[in-house]
Amino acid sequence: MACHQSASLRVFDGEIEVNKDPYQIIIRPVITEKSTALKEKNREVCFEVALQANKSEIKKAVEQLFKVKVETVRTQIKVGKERRVGRSAGMTKNWKKALVRLKEGEKMIEYFEAV
Repeated sequence: MACHQSASLRVFDGEIEVNKDPYQIIIRPVITEKSTALKEKNREVCFEVALQANKSEIKKAVEQLFKVKVETVRTQIKVGKERRVGRSAGMTKNWKKALVRLKEGEKMIEYFEAV
């Protein structure tokens, strides 16, 4: 049982486990009318996450940051749109959206607790 550990990489019996900072995976909550309706109806919370993050990393990050249990994670990659300012045109960035469903009985994540 040999274990070699560094800051972000852990090798344990030949298996490699990458430990990413949850603050680098979860970028911000997405607050729209649709995400608010999903939050109330299906116990789902919507986040913008890092493009490289996978579902298991997103699940671990949400559980660590908000101290809740996650049931499922669904992800979507949103393709950037063309935007124009006068004659010059540019593109908005591509981003990944994660819809996280909390387990039954878990306390709902509140964004604006101090308001």
